[in-house]
Amino acid sequence: MRVACLGGGPAGLYFAISMKLRDPSHEIVVIERNRPNDTFGWGVVLSDETLDNCQLNDPISAKSIREHFAYWDDIATHYRGEKIVSGGHGFCGIGRKKLLNLLQDRARELDVELRFESEFGSTDGFADYDLIVASDGLNSKVRSEHADVFKPDIDQRACKFIWLGTHQKFDDAFTFIFEETEHGWIWVHAYQFDDDTATFIVECAEDTWLNFGFDKMSQEETIAACEKIFAKYLDGHALMSNAKHLRGSAWLNFPRVLCEKWSHKNIVLMGDAAATAHFSIGSGTKLALESAIDLADRLHSNATMEEAFACYEDERRLEVLRLQSAARNSLEWFEEIDRYLDLAPTQFAYSLLTRSQRISHENLRLRDKDWLEGAEKWFEGRSTGQAPKDSRPPMFTPFRIRGLELENRIVVSPMAQYSAKDGTPDDWHFVHYTSRALGGAGLVYTEMTCVSPEGRITPGCTGLYDPEHEKAWRRIVDFVHAETPAKMAMQLGHSGPKGSTQLGWDEMDAPLPGENWEILGPSPVAWSDKNATPREMTRMDMDKVLDDFVSAAEMTERCGFDLLELHFAHGYLLSAFITPLTNRRSDEYGGSLENRLRFPLEVFRAVRAVWPDEKPISVRISANDWVGDEGVTPMEAVEIARVLKEEGVDIIDVSAGQTSKKAQPVYGRMFQTPFSDRIRNEAGIATMAVGNIYEPDHVNSILMAGRADLCCLARPHLTNPYWTLHAAAQLGYDRADWPKQYYAGRDQMQRLAARAEATVMKV
Repeated sequence: MRVACLGGGPAGLYFAISMKLRDPSHEIVVIERNRPNDTFGWGVVLSDETLDNCQLNDPISAKSIREHFAYWDDIATHYRGEKIVSGGHGFCGIGRKKLLNLLQDRARELDVELRFESEFGSTDGFADYDLIVASDGLNSKVRSEHADVFKPDIDQRACKFIWLGTHQKFDDAFTFIFEETEHGWIWVHAYQFDDDTATFIVECAEDTWLNFGFDKMSQEETIAACEKIFAKYLDGHALMSNAKHLRGSAWLNFPRVLCEKWSHKNIVLMGDAAATAHFSIGSGTKLALESAIDLADRLHSNATMEEAFACYEDERRLEVLRLQSAARNSLEWFEEIDRYLDLAPTQFAYSLLTRSQRISHENLRLRDKDWLEGAEKWFEGRSTGQAPKDSRPPMFTPFRIRGLELENRIVVSPMAQYSAKDGTPDDWHFVHYTSRALGGAGLVYTEMTCVSPEGRITPGCTGLYDPEHEKAWRRIVDFVHAETPAKMAMQLGHSGPKGSTQLGWDEMDAPLPGENWEILGPSPVAWSDKNATPREMTRMDMDKVLDDFVSAAEMTERCGFDLLELHFAHGYLLSAFITPLTNRRSDEYGGSLENRLRFPLEVFRAVRAVWPDEKPISVRISANDWVGDEGVTPMEAVEIARVLKEEGVDIIDVSAGQTSKKAQPVYGRMFQTPFSDRIRNEAGIATMAVGNIYEPDHVNSILMAGRADLCCLARPHLTNPYWTLHAAAQLGYDRADWPKQYYAGRDQMQRLAARAEATVMKV
């Protein structure tokens, strides 16, 4: 094969090496515009996993790379005058120029032709080559030439950064430095990559960058300013730039690159030409080297180049998307750093460490048990106001709001059972709710309970508008209070445009097959083409609904519930007023957000007036309609939360979606937690996180990072009412409150969990 690698970075060089190792008869040339010793970065970071892959691919180059690595184990965070150090992270770095020189030497050994200071134009100039590898980096000429085929999606991110170096030593830790200045916050990512040189990346928001006047500075002036800002960390050492090839100050915005296709005819993209991952997770070189190995393998194991390209792209795209997801989480953390700057140093460092979601709570325990236990003690001390003797997982710390104290942070989400008869909960509901209370959760929610017969979602929905309802709910609440430490929450709602529909296990949100009752909405906008169009509510209708909520709230109090929640989410009546997707009114209840919130707030105020002062009220909202700017956006959700806080709402139950058939949600583990994070830390109100939270690790990570105050789990509690008690045993937490009747089962579960842990430790 005749192969042209256009670009002599790590991707092109290592692919040439990998191809030669598989078949020395390949005729390979690497064409690079720069000189052999030119480089415009400083150090690069590689993981042990990548090094192991390189060892299997080419032990000789892997050995030479390892010999020049700088290793460090700790991450140090300098923030608000404190230095927080967490260990066990296992990084290694190498100078980019040294890595290139080592790969160049290895390529020459294998008879790869290297052409430096060679510009290339169109790929048409390489028509006599069998394979053209576009490894020409971030600003790929090849990708631009064939943009109509590759269809690159290039997203210029918000923060400004400059890549510098220094002879100051950071050999004890990968170091983050956060400095507050008169112009705003500015921070550093620093790490050692050889005996006397470290990478020193300075980053800040664009507003801060403009406030400093960096946009008008030369590179020399920029360096002088950064040396002054970080003088106490540099200990007299200078900062250095090797970006003289760039005009101006050498500040950049990171471009996230992802291409729809990676190959065209005999051309294939590799490295940053195909996809980028933000430098804050250090995976760019990893992606380049591992992609080089994979493509070389595919070309030697498939019958045709087309098949090889298809397999290469299928395999590597999954890894790229995984890393880009982690990188997106990481870069967004830095872009949105203002929301975390009120966190205490311990929590700030924890949030930083877990920002990409690749490192979880228990993973941190494996890395540095002492540090994590210290952080857990801090979290518990903040929760209880007392200095704890021993640490416990955040999910098992108490939470207090008004006069309500929960034993732990686990909430059983509202889950419709569709089993009521004329709104009355029966024995099914008694077993359902009491078993989950016995299972250890701190707070157990009812399903959305409707304030009137016509406010039901389905004929099987529970209600609170009849004396029989009150009696049945009281029976459940009394049992929970008598036999468990759990508290009970009542969620009240009105179905609005989504009413008069079939049971959930028939056809969800579809109208009843027979006679339907009249449904109401803020505007005559049907939920779907199948559903009836709601009647636009009059002032008289609003007054009736408001009275129904007040009556249901009074019944809720007589039943003994500990917390009351109003349902402002998921397209039901009060949600339908809030979202512009279904609120098309032209009066004082439509149009602006202030107007759209008007009726829901009237309901809240009326309910708050009859609900005891010592008991909290929560509100569930849809923080994203998942339809872009046409509906409620996460930014608008923060404003909604601010208004609710000002009105006296105690905690926001942060959900999303289900307000429109047009919604395009992005699913994944903990996929709605970012909305809770944003609302909690920007609006300054307590939140509950919901949405695909299913492991104790998820819960502890969310709580410890300050992304929510409570965690709601739905489906896990459908399959396991005792999820919380099982989680306690799994985590080795022996202070969970088990029913005394189940002590024998508790003891066995704890013994088995301890035995399993001992086996893992032994292995």
